[in-house]
Amino acid sequence: MHQLFRLVLGQKDLSRAGDLFSLDDSEIEDSLTEALEQIKIISSSSDYQTNNNDQAVVEICITRITTAIRETESIEKHAKALVRLWDSCLEHNLRPSGKDEDTPHAKIASDITSCILQNYNRPPVMALAIPIAVKFLHRGNKELCRNMSNYLSLAAITKADLLADHTDVIVKSILQGNAMLLRVLPAVYEKQPQPINRHLTELLALMSQLEQPEQYHLLRLLHVAAKRKQPEVVQKCIPFLIRHLKDSTHSDVILNILIEIAGYEPVALNSFLPMLKEIGERFPYLIGQMARIYGAVGHVDEERARSCLPFLVSQLASMEHSFHHILLLEIKSITDAFSSILGPQSRDIFRMSNSFTAIAKLLTQQLETTKTRSSRRKPSNEIEFPEKLEEIKFTVAEDDDHEKLQVKIQAFEDKINAESNTPSSMRRYSLGQFSKEERKDIRFNRSKSLALHTVLTKSVSSDDGEVVESVDTPASIFLSEIDPLSQGNDKLPFKANSDRSQPRNSSLSHPSIMHTESENLPGTVKENCQEETPETTASPVEYQDKLYLHLKENFSKVKAYAVEIGKKIPVPDQCTIEDSVRSCVAKLFFTCSLKGHYCLYSKSSFILISQEPQPWIQIMFLFQQSLFPEPLSIQSRSVQFLRTLWEKTQAEGAHSFETAMMESTFPQQKDLDQVQLHLEEVRFFDVFGFSEAAGAWQCFMCNNPEKATVVNQDGQPLIEGKLKEKQVRWKFIKRWKTRYFTLAGNQLLFQKGKSKDDPDDSPIELSKVQSVKVVARKRRDRSLPRAFEIFTDNKTYVFKAKDEKNAEEWLQCINVAVAQAKERESREVTTYL
Repeated sequence: MHQLFRLVLGQKDLSRAGDLFSLDDSEIEDSLTEALEQIKIISSSSDYQTNNNDQAVVEICITRITTAIRETESIEKHAKALVRLWDSCLEHNLRPSGKDEDTPHAKIASDITSCILQNYNRPPVMALAIPIAVKFLHRGNKELCRNMSNYLSLAAITKADLLADHTDVIVKSILQGNAMLLRVLPAVYEKQPQPINRHLTELLALMSQLEQPEQYHLLRLLHVAAKRKQPEVVQKCIPFLIRHLKDSTHSDVILNILIEIAGYEPVALNSFLPMLKEIGERFPYLIGQMARIYGAVGHVDEERARSCLPFLVSQLASMEHSFHHILLLEIKSITDAFSSILGPQSRDIFRMSNSFTAIAKLLTQQLETTKTRSSRRKPSNEIEFPEKLEEIKFTVAEDDDHEKLQVKIQAFEDKINAESNTPSSMRRYSLGQFSKEERKDIRFNRSKSLALHTVLTKSVSSDDGEVVESVDTPASIFLSEIDPLSQGNDKLPFKANSDRSQPRNSSLSHPSIMHTESENLPGTVKENCQEETPETTASPVEYQDKLYLHLKENFSKVKAYAVEIGKKIPVPDQCTIEDSVRSCVAKLFFTCSLKGHYCLYSKSSFILISQEPQPWIQIMFLFQQSLFPEPLSIQSRSVQFLRTLWEKTQAEGAHSFETAMMESTFPQQKDLDQVQLHLEEVRFFDVFGFSEAAGAWQCFMCNNPEKATVVNQDGQPLIEGKLKEKQVRWKFIKRWKTRYFTLAGNQLLFQKGKSKDDPDDSPIELSKVQSVKVVARKRRDRSLPRAFEIFTDNKTYVFKAKDEKNAEEWLQCINVAVAQAKERESREVTTYL
């Protein structure tokens, strides 16, 4: 063992422990196993729990050892010694003695946990660690249990076999409230299904108590279980799945599980078809998956086929174009399997019209005819249908101004027949399976609503009349004040440039949306949007605008909700969606609504970067609706631009903007809590507050005009007093220097000593401050609950106040002073320009 380790551990010399960090990792690497054995001896002594010196020595040495193991990547060499020390902690009390106060052995276990289990991708290490790790799940320490669960989840991804033998222990931990381990169960189910099946009913009962991610993992488990085709599991699953299908958050996942079950046990779903029908009618975007379930049940026998077909046919008549293909293929598959339902004329029905509505009407008539028909079969020539329809071409003319559209049916029918006769793909279809040549032969009528949508996504060149795709869509909106009562919900002002320095209408307490176009947005689109004719702009009701109808039905609730939520969460003046490394983020700009003489944000903005743009877009949508006396429609320009922002944040295959707004009219409470927490983390409420008198969000100065004189008086300190400044790199060596600080003007001044009269040191220029943050409460930072950090261009300062209340006072004053300094800088730039 290295001489310094021998000295520190042998003599338990705390004064020399810090010197271990001056040694090179490679210099002590060979001594680490021996040092761990010595630590085990010290920590197992009878007086260890009361000996603060021994505890400090052990804590510092473990930190140095785990650092060296990570840097030298020697975990496999020292894993046995680490696991032995880890295991020895189980012999002692691990329950916290007080609030957030770990026992000495819990601290050791926690330090070793991260070192061992972050190597979850090394099977030899995990083979040693996992049998010990699962023992910590039932030792009464929530933090250890949570950390262990995280690492076990990662281990399940790479080596589920190692966890399979401990499935029973893991299930019991979940039932005791450790829901985080639910993510492990889908990985171990294949190896050990029996312990999970035994407790499946109890696991399903936890659903309502779980957070959304844990609910998803429970559903993943059911999907894995459904694939094993076990009848007893299916019987438990189906009622549970149907019951939770009404929750739009998981409806897609649940339907996929039901489709899996329908593939081998369709009869089990037969009694639940009425409930599925009700849900499908309430949530139209689920119809594609519903159709596959109905199709599977309809193949069981002719009686079930006749009960399933009316629903599929009714949806064919009412659904949007994207669902027509799957619905028609399911209908044709059933009627081909049971030819007596439609008789020999089924081929003619599918060929006779280019309109899916017309096909649905004919199918409905034929189903009603066969339903009332007597048991004896009529000759096929008694049914009146056109005799030869193969060569018929239909011409549709809407008005004199529309070009006549010829429809060729043969290509569509041949494709249907070709696909239906292929055994391997008889029941799986996709609209994308059609070739381009066949698509050219199949033309469908376009509704006016589709044409109006095209205006927003395409532009016609004024030179040659070619249709040009507009690639660059607006990714930013400004919110500035206009009079909503003077505008219809489809005729918001649409401007290429918005002068955000214009004086606001003082009679309005909230802004409404004004859009700024992308520079590449074609000029013709602007003209089309500004000069709409009665032909292209029709009432939302006429086109059955679902968003409009939904908002109309919930209009009073939306307005009341927007008013209430507006008091808790501010609405940004501008929102920009930007791409980041992992996904896209929302860049939100907030300004003060009053813009008084001493306003902190009259020329500048408080900028917030959010990793979760969609809740903000939904809040802006609800707020926008609250400004108008009538429901907004999907064709409203404010909605169109919010939809553009939404689509930039949208994952592939996710719900459209209008569907999302209808399914979840109001943001989930969890999302609102996250937004509120984020605003608190960036100290938004230090500089902004909601004014009940004004009914708007205003900056600190405009809300507290009596303090403006004090703050803006030259030389008058906003706050002053003693703070401790951290001057040592290592967190566990607590060396703080007490100094006297004064916040005045554009600077944070501090003296070299504890007294106000001591000489000044170099001040912090507030205009250079980038952010001010509270130091996070972590287990290893027990001494820092009152600490905060100031980040400048080239340095980070860490300060600690005497208590949390004093820290909050300093934080608010510093944030106000920083905002004021930057506002002054913005005004100087504006004046200069």
